[in-house]
Amino acid sequence: MNTKLYQSTLNIPCQDMNGTSSVPALLKVNFKSAFDNIESNLGEDEDLYLGYGHVVSAFPYKMQDMYTRPLHDNEEPVIILENEYLKATFLPNWGGKLMSLIDKEKNKELLYCNPVIRPCNLAIRNAWASGGIEWNCGFVAHHPHTCETMFTTTTQLDDGTPVLRMYEFERIRQVVQQMDFFLPEGSKVLFVRNRIINPRTETIPAYWWSNIAVVETPDTRVIVNADTAYMAEDKVCVKSMLDYCGADGTYPVDVPYSVDFFYKIPFFARRFEAAVDADGYGLVQTSTHRLRGRKLFCWGQNPGGDRWQEFLTFDGSTDRYIEIQAGLGRTQYGCIPMPPETTWEWLEAYGAMNADGDIAHGEWQAAKAEVAKKLDQMITAERMEELLDETRPMAKAKATGKLLFKGSGWGALENMLRQKDGRRLMAAHLDFGAVDEEQAAWVSLLEKGTVGEHNPDEIPASWMLQEGWTDLLKEAIKGADANNWYAYLQLGMISFINGNFDDAKRYLDRSYELCKSPWALYGLAHINRQQKDLVAAANLCEQAYRMKMEDISLGKEVMELLTDADMNKEALELAEQMPAKVREIGRVKIYILKAYIRLGNIQKAEELFYADGGLVLPDVREGERLVTELYLDLLELKAKESGEPYDRSTAKVPPQFDYRQTDRVGARPARKRVRK
Repeated sequence: MNTKLYQSTLNIPCQDMNGTSSVPALLKVNFKSAFDNIESNLGEDEDLYLGYGHVVSAFPYKMQDMYTRPLHDNEEPVIILENEYLKATFLPNWGGKLMSLIDKEKNKELLYCNPVIRPCNLAIRNAWASGGIEWNCGFVAHHPHTCETMFTTTTQLDDGTPVLRMYEFERIRQVVQQMDFFLPEGSKVLFVRNRIINPRTETIPAYWWSNIAVVETPDTRVIVNADTAYMAEDKVCVKSMLDYCGADGTYPVDVPYSVDFFYKIPFFARRFEAAVDADGYGLVQTSTHRLRGRKLFCWGQNPGGDRWQEFLTFDGSTDRYIEIQAGLGRTQYGCIPMPPETTWEWLEAYGAMNADGDIAHGEWQAAKAEVAKKLDQMITAERMEELLDETRPMAKAKATGKLLFKGSGWGALENMLRQKDGRRLMAAHLDFGAVDEEQAAWVSLLEKGTVGEHNPDEIPASWMLQEGWTDLLKEAIKGADANNWYAYLQLGMISFINGNFDDAKRYLDRSYELCKSPWALYGLAHINRQQKDLVAAANLCEQAYRMKMEDISLGKEVMELLTDADMNKEALELAEQMPAKVREIGRVKIYILKAYIRLGNIQKAEELFYADGGLVLPDVREGERLVTELYLDLLELKAKESGEPYDRSTAKVPPQFDYRQTDRVGARPARKRVRK
């Protein structure tokens, strides 16, 4: 058999993750989806579920926001699946990402394969690394396991073809994600057989988007079986991508700024998306019918888009890439309802497209037909559906190989709860291993009716949101945990996330009364933040931080709250007292800079902005303009001091400080194309 599945290692520079945040993910709890209340120009049959299933926070997950910028030498474990035509390389410790897919016939990479692993702030838990193919399950965002290890094992098809299996339990939706990868002998496409299992007795909002990074060249054209796309402008509308901002939007290099095209594919049309070069060569993705949506994301042709693409890889890189994506819904403006106790499954295929270059870059209908014809020669839609059905017994059976990598203990804990309640095990064919330290308090609660004793100086090991566990906590404080500060702390955070701020305050006050901890004060600070009392919020957070001055997470949070409350002098005074390891964190530095600018201290602001080659904010958020706006604020201060005129809209921002990816400022003009 020509198909091989084996483990190896890869030398690749990598950032240090440095663990997770010490504080619960409360900061974004009041943010609404951009599509919660958006108006629409669409018809009554578009089926988009705008705003449905929006998640207000990453809670109960801990934020992965402790990384720094330096890269270090790294031996990364990989799993390789290959046959005579393709070689696929997976990263089990990074969400199961398919980092590389090589066409062995031409010895060409079909994906954008990032030469480094450099997490930045683009996922719901903050950290996310670009490149390859990522499998997003759960809710709108880069998924919570994108920088974590997936359960990884092996099994096989009936003919002995090896199968790589990855899976995990997602805590917010409480669903199981399962992926089975196989590459049969003679196949020119890699197959990915996906399953989402909803073991609950309630309808849930479901979400899946396969996120595929491919190289952007001057001639890259994205060809999909559609003529129009959904777009979010002033209202959600449908537009032709063939004429976007005066250019042909099927060529990403002519799209001026960061944008999403969600293609409106006819219901019965075949689902595919290809990104091809001038010769018609590139990557093609297709799927069975359940994966309805297709998308193109462009970074745009402006300084902000350029800066972001460099920021996501090594400094000085000129790499440029786009993302073509495939999802359950037509768009990412909302989730879609998934019935109780249901499994959804589909088959995806990835391979090398070899279309006629003249046709692929000619008239649009002919280009679509050419890609569809060449795809049919690789694999037909009918064969995809047959293969999905043929492999169902394998997907529902236990793995035949050993467990290669262990994921989290949350799936094991969920099954313990189900056993206690007399319910069926969740995905009984999957081995979720054993619980670990993160689940220890919850095992104690389940078996002994108490979360146990906890040291307030220690960072809480985990948080919980699930309703069944909340019920157990409420029972515990009536008995064994009547005077347990940790049980009240957990209930306080759960109430906060659910928007019950009166209950949250009552629980957190009680927790602090029983045992003075920085964690209860942190929660109380954010209750005040929600109630718009920023001064009280900042004071409480400072009180929490002073109880644990070495804590980087609390240090970042207090500096943000102090500057948000315009308590700039207090922020600078506190910064002077911070340990060096906290004061040198990029997120702390940016709030020190903000305080200097607010107080008109140009000299100190410039010193901080330009020190060591220029201030870098490792966890700058996609769409966050703080660095850029502070630079413009500094220019404005200097102009006022010198009496010179100042126009913020035309002021020049150095590329290293310019993160305005959605602006037309400085965008390169589209080319004039002559159709063949």
